[in-house]
Amino acid sequence: MGMNKKKDIEMTDQNTPKKVVLAYSGGLDTSVILRWLQDAYQAEVVTFTADLGQGEDIEPARAKAEAMGIKEIYIEDLREEFTRDYVFPMFRANALYEGEYLLGTSIARPLIAKRQIEIAHEVGADAVSHGATGKGNDQVRFELGYYALEPNINVIAPWREWDLTSRTKLIDFAEKHQINIPKDKRGEAPFSVDANLLHISAEGKVLEDPWVEPEEYVFSRSVSPMDAPDTPTEITIDFKEGDPVAINGKAMSPATLLTELNRLGGDNGIGRVDLVENRFVGMKSRGVYETPGGTILLKARRAMESITLDRGAAHAKDSLMPRYAELVYNGFWFDPEREMLQKAIDASQGNVTGTVRMKLYKGNVIITGRQSTQSLYHPDLVTFEDGAADYDQQDAHGFIRLNALRLRVKKMMQPD
Repeated sequence: MGMNKKKDIEMTDQNTPKKVVLAYSGGLDTSVILRWLQDAYQAEVVTFTADLGQGEDIEPARAKAEAMGIKEIYIEDLREEFTRDYVFPMFRANALYEGEYLLGTSIARPLIAKRQIEIAHEVGADAVSHGATGKGNDQVRFELGYYALEPNINVIAPWREWDLTSRTKLIDFAEKHQINIPKDKRGEAPFSVDANLLHISAEGKVLEDPWVEPEEYVFSRSVSPMDAPDTPTEITIDFKEGDPVAINGKAMSPATLLTELNRLGGDNGIGRVDLVENRFVGMKSRGVYETPGGTILLKARRAMESITLDRGAAHAKDSLMPRYAELVYNGFWFDPEREMLQKAIDASQGNVTGTVRMKLYKGNVIITGRQSTQSLYHPDLVTFEDGAADYDQQDAHGFIRLNALRLRVKKMMQPD
């Protein structure tokens, strides 16, 4: 369904929404939320299910929603939009949160929030709802997105309202309301999983002790680096104005390219990260992430920038990155500050065009070459032999003396 009509949303009593757009996966939690919204609020529910490349069939969500009496059901393939308009712009910043996290979960939330608000405008809904818990970052990310795009929207966060505080209570509620529960969902899940085309994460339960090593069954997108092939896989990635456009000379759409990088990286044990991060809500959290394609892309991008970006621009861009990453992590994608930083970052990417060659080997991305028609690398300047470039080594004497002046003055002015 396209967004042809925008119906104004009026501020209503927070407890009396009439129509709710629910971010719906079709799983146990959001199925319980769907019925709970119908019971607790007597509201009409519209379901929205997004394919962001999580690697599972989302069509069953339609049958589940229909079985629960839902009339308006949105199921959309957003993989290309997600990669093109969210993942790639973020990667232009080379964003890493706290030096390690490639922001796989964080970057998916703004797109889901945007589509929920667009659908709310289409169908005349006065509320939106999500399945994020009251302890995590996702509740913040979703709701900052909602309010940035529709200030008058009502937000229903069931995990902050209801008394279904355990798996047993959820299952009891589901059975009471005849919600189908797969057999593998009746037991306590060993950890919580979130997945999209950029990454898959595992948190909680068996992973809560940061000293306990994650078992191999936690990982699903990559082989163990120790079990990866003994022969490296060599590939090239072509870039145009900062974005990857081809692998091994074959042009691909953004989502297709990232999917292929995931396959190549996963086969070679690339992209596993086990970290403890600082959540925006104030606590530390241990997460185990797999981001095979993103890990390759970050390394390749930095190699491409190394020969195409001016030193000052490159260093300025690097200085902006931690703040940019923090804004994305905390949920401020639609914030004016993030948008301002994005414009500055994008302005640096005009010449980031060329090819990077690398080997993928047992968890490592090994850069073996980079070339560009926009290269600032000048062999005659850096050669140890006599070069043809206009560089007089005697000029270095004055350059060093000028830069040392303040250091010399400081030492001369200090008392013995």
